[in-house]
Amino acid sequence: MALKRQSKVDSGFSMSSMTDIVFLLLIFFMITSTLVTPQAVRDLVLPKSDHQVSAKPNTTVSVTADMRYYVEGEEVPFWKIERRLKEIIEVSPDTYIALHVDESVPFSVVGKIRDIAIRNKYKLILATQGK
Repeated sequence: MALKRQSKVDSGFSMSSMTDIVFLLLIFFMITSTLVTPQAVRDLVLPKSDHQVSAKPNTTVSVTADMRYYVEGEEVPFWKIERRLKEIIEVSPDTYIALHVDESVPFSVVGKIRDIAIRNKYKLILATQGK
């Protein structure tokens, strides 16, 4: 009499491959999250300074080396900057304006934006990079 061998089906689940995938995804997201910058305009080289201001600006105005103007990451022509800032300040009057200007931009451009802030009594901060 021949005995028939019964094969058992293993109903277990191996988690080792799942943990490998989760670990690789974790590493991927950790590396890519360091590439994200808070500013929309990434090609600015800010001037260096020893002093840091603790105020937290709510609105950014950026000027790139090729003289492009951005308000809150949106490119605008120079003549529209004042109107755009008025729209923002009307919503929140206590808003600080952080001026992010590439270090190669002539100071006369900074002066023009500063004049807009003085004329409208805006609170202006010049953003710099730590040394």
